[in-house]
Amino acid sequence: MTVAEKLRKTKKTLFSFELLPPLKGDHIQAIYDTIDPLLEFEPAYINVTYHREEVVYKELKNGLIEKRTIRKRPGTVGISAAIMYKYKIDVVPHIICAGFDKEETENALIDLHFLEIDNILALRGDPDKSTGKFMPEPNGHSYAIDLLKQIMNMNKGIYLDEDLKNNTPTHFSVGVAGYPEKHPEAPNLETDIMFLKKKIDEGAEYVVTQMFFDNNHYFNFVDKCRAAGITVPIVPGIKPISIKSHLTQLPKTFSIDLPQDLVKEVMKCETNQEVKKVGIEWAINQCRELIKKGVPSIHFYTMGRSDNIAEIAKNVY
Repeated sequence: MTVAEKLRKTKKTLFSFELLPPLKGDHIQAIYDTIDPLLEFEPAYINVTYHREEVVYKELKNGLIEKRTIRKRPGTVGISAAIMYKYKIDVVPHIICAGFDKEETENALIDLHFLEIDNILALRGDPDKSTGKFMPEPNGHSYAIDLLKQIMNMNKGIYLDEDLKNNTPTHFSVGVAGYPEKHPEAPNLETDIMFLKKKIDEGAEYVVTQMFFDNNHYFNFVDKCRAAGITVPIVPGIKPISIKSHLTQLPKTFSIDLPQDLVKEVMKCETNQEVKKVGIEWAINQCRELIKKGVPSIHFYTMGRSDNIAEIAKNVY
């Protein structure tokens, strides 16, 4: 059963979460240590993010500066396979446009198909950190819908090489991202939803939202999506605040608003341990309301840690 089928058929709110691949050189045990405390909540699926290359500058012995392009968090495909075969839990690797051309994308999809990983989250990906702008790779995709079309073509047995014979169709079930407070580059929420509808029409089977801290943003987003003719499951994404600097980092990085009541409580905290407690309590209240409203799943952004997610889950599942 695909993730999309689970979301459509569930009679209760499912539990799922997202993982970051470890930094290059780290051991996969860090991933297992994040997953293990969350197994008791029977995760329906686990997402694994994909990361583009980054530009770094290294000072050489002669005093000159060398510019290097590196990928700090490789291994999404391998990690996804390791999780699936170790835990027997469905995995959803992210596939992104950023930093990859069409050939590299096709090869990654072929690897996933061989590994019998048929769930994917298709995303454009983040802008280049050094420029703040998104630039597609030569012969790459500019938008998530173009990536989605490539995946749907492979599901029909259409590969990039037109001369291939006996092409095997893939069976990917694809989710896409939604933004309750609109994508940072969209002129308004209505236009953003219009483009989301195009992705659904192209074959995307469910939506996972960006994090939000006011449930009204999610409920309003769902209402507008339904009015636009989007009928697929829309999964809310939750990220508990855990350090005081999140007050500035999260709005800047994800273009989201933080409710003033939450900001006030965090500002009162003298330590990050106190902030973490506030973040857990806020997320518990969010989740209880979402479950009461019958959301198909709650998707947690772990950012490499799971102790706070486990505390939230204990109180709502």
